[in-house]
Amino acid sequence: MGILPLAERLAKGALNRSGVQSRWVDTSVCRLHLYDAAGTGPLPTVVLLHGIGSSALPFAPVLQRLRRRARRVIAAEAPGHGWSAPPASAFTPECLSTAMNELLERELDEPAIVVGNSLGGAVAVNFALSSPDRVRALVLASPAGACMDETELAELLRVFKLRSRADARAFFARLYHRVPWFTPLVAGDVVQMFARETIVSFTTSARCDHAFTPEQLRSLTMPILLIWGRSDRLMPSANLAYFRRHLPPHAEIEEPEGIGHCPHVDDPRRFAERIVAFAQEALSRGTSAAPLDQATGGAAAVGSAARSPSE
Repeated sequence: MGILPLAERLAKGALNRSGVQSRWVDTSVCRLHLYDAAGTGPLPTVVLLHGIGSSALPFAPVLQRLRRRARRVIAAEAPGHGWSAPPASAFTPECLSTAMNELLERELDEPAIVVGNSLGGAVAVNFALSSPDRVRALVLASPAGACMDETELAELLRVFKLRSRADARAFFARLYHRVPWFTPLVAGDVVQMFARETIVSFTTSARCDHAFTPEQLRSLTMPILLIWGRSDRLMPSANLAYFRRHLPPHAEIEEPEGIGHCPHVDDPRRFAERIVAFAQEALSRGTSAAPLDQATGGAAAVGSAARSPSE
């Protein structure tokens, strides 16, 4: 067993020992795994959705903070990711959309604050489009799903073709504000992970027409917070411009310093605080909360198909 799989098993065990349940949900696509944490706070259920090649575990520090502020926190794992089973057939954006929508429809007993990073952001938007009554607010961190031409999409997908440990180190440099110290230790495991059939199937099936249309984005009526870290070196800046142009006028868009493609990894405390503040704002419909750059301690002032992948 490599270092990364061992670390994931240890992290899962630590979550379970802290009272976070591991549960499996059957969908028409495959059996999906989720972490389900009962909370002690007044906020509605918070859903955490990860990106391609990842799992729910990197959200663990955010989950632990949010469970003190919300009634429930769910971190779901996509088909073939984490402890979820792979789909029986090819893993496509349509397959992902079906599986995750079924899971959320089944699990949510109240409108939720849905948080998605990268491909998980596209899953979140897709769920909000298909079941707007189930989504109290959206928090999108460097979401996938922007319209790209064939050349731009091909260049992005090429990033996920990791053939060597050097490729894996370069990939991590794109993802994070600072490359994690453990990168050399897990580089080989990351190469193997992105060579899995599930990942290859998804990246080869992604097409430009999977992108959200301007009309779809403008139709979103729930409160929306889009966070796009200034250190994000994975997603093209044109993708941020697309969301800026086509999200509805009420959407809040922030570009915090010190944050890359994955704010839940770069600064989990700050990201959790921003989610809490934005959720409070969405519920109270009060004044705009402090942006991620200004979020400090506690709860104070913290304001079609799934689409092209990004991590």
